[in-house]
Amino acid sequence: MLELKNVTKTYNPGTVTEMCLFRDFNLSVKDGEFVSVVGSNGSGKTSMLNIICGTIPIDSGDCTINGKSILKQKDFVRYKKIGRVYQNPSMGTCPDMTILENLSLADNKGRRYGLSMGVSKKRTELYRQQLKELGLGLEDKLNVKMGSLSGGQRQAVALLMATMTPLDFLILDEHTAALDPHTADIIMELTDKIVREKKLTAIMVTHNLRYAVEYGSRLVMMDKGQIVLDIDGDKKRETKVDDILGIFTSISIECGN
Repeated sequence: MLELKNVTKTYNPGTVTEMCLFRDFNLSVKDGEFVSVVGSNGSGKTSMLNIICGTIPIDSGDCTINGKSILKQKDFVRYKKIGRVYQNPSMGTCPDMTILENLSLADNKGRRYGLSMGVSKKRTELYRQQLKELGLGLEDKLNVKMGSLSGGQRQAVALLMATMTPLDFLILDEHTAALDPHTADIIMELTDKIVREKKLTAIMVTHNLRYAVEYGSRLVMMDKGQIVLDIDGDKKRETKVDDILGIFTSISIECGN
């Protein structure tokens, strides 16, 4: 279980632009949950993910996994058990390296390289099979550089790379926002397939209310650093986009979005 406990976070303290985003913020995510997080701009969605991943510090409170604090862990230590896919398809991959080289790097996450080869020929066929399961024809492009792929292809590989090694949590930071609608649908279907098959615990921030309703086992709506809606189980499965659209719209208008 992942828990954020009494988290307080203030941006630009002591200046005219000081803003307290979180004050005694709490969130618990049970093992196996797929949580969709929605909210207007500035609601704290991405900041929450950054706190979990350790990329921004907090003023007070704690972040724990299975009861153990991870606040003082280095980023590279946290990322041994956390996979993250970013909004920008160019992040999380190396554009000047081939698909094979990128997958090899991801496959060795958390391990010591020593003087051994970075690319293992014995693993190449496994990579090919994993790419084939994506259904994008990438299994025949192992030696193609990542930078030459389309945004959707690159995001699909980034999703595969983020989940190659055993994980505790998968963090999805608006990972379909930069894609066209058709490609975004493909990536969401792949995401759902991977989360289910690997039985991952996932937190997905999205502005797409349809994705938030259709995917995941729990839906959380945030506003001004607070959780204003939290539904799961049968209530989540019965929820329609129109059920939450009114709440989301009123919050967005209030925030000037």
